[in-house]
Amino acid sequence: MFNSSKTFLGIAPIGWTNDDMPELGAENTFEQAISEMALAGFSGTEIGNKYPSDPAALKAALDVRGMRIASRWFSSFLISKPLEENVKAFTDELNFLAAVGANRINVSEQSYSIQGQIDTPIFENKYVMNDKEWDLFTNGLNHLGKIAVDKGFKLCFHHHMGTVVQTAEETDRMMENTDPRYVFLCYDTGHFTFTGIDPAAMLRKYVQRVGHVHLKDMRLPVVEQAKQEHWSFLTAVKNGAFTVPGDGGVDFAPVFEILDQAGYEGWLLVEAEQDPAKANPFVYAKKARAYIGAHTGL
Repeated sequence: MFNSSKTFLGIAPIGWTNDDMPELGAENTFEQAISEMALAGFSGTEIGNKYPSDPAALKAALDVRGMRIASRWFSSFLISKPLEENVKAFTDELNFLAAVGANRINVSEQSYSIQGQIDTPIFENKYVMNDKEWDLFTNGLNHLGKIAVDKGFKLCFHHHMGTVVQTAEETDRMMENTDPRYVFLCYDTGHFTFTGIDPAAMLRKYVQRVGHVHLKDMRLPVVEQAKQEHWSFLTAVKNGAFTVPGDGGVDFAPVFEILDQAGYEGWLLVEAEQDPAKANPFVYAKKARAYIGAHTGL
């Protein structure tokens, strides 16, 4: 079973309030979210749009609840903006995360992303990089990853629906063309499942380079409906495609087994974007915590 001194459980605020659709959970405050996370039995969180921008204030609010920052999303634009702009924004983010005691950063390439477009079908309209863009992208990731390592961080790349790294083939190419010393994988069970990939198969392939884990479950009938009816990513979210571990169709048993046997150290972080008006975030956080505890010993 997992070693609780080296593997930690966290939960993202996206179940309380949604960064891409702030109308979902607009009524839920930062203090409510982190208090309910702690009450549900989690010790870490990622950063959402209602979190304090002052690192001292953020750390103080978390410390009193026994919580820590696990990581944070960073939008890179390596194929559409100069490298220097990416480096400046990335370094600023690392400095903020260092001030709150984190050592992971989740990078997603957002050039030409359609994940935030409510009317754009997620499968039909995704941007595909050409060879020149692939070189810009992977060389840029290596550059950012070296900066991260030098500051005591792991850059964990987040494959994501609607972005230039969505499919198994795109994930493979990204991993094969980046330096394992500098670029790690933010492994996400939900996004692999959504795009039609066996998440356990991808984990077996890359477990030694996993630097951060997002645990999402998927309501598979809703996923199928999203494909058939040509939904956008956000439409799928609003209609309940995502849920917490143990509440959908993803088989987590091999996922936990592979991570455990590989000696994974770091965060297992629940990230299940739902409409809090339909899925009470505290109830679902407790459900996720109970399921993960029963299947990991954590």
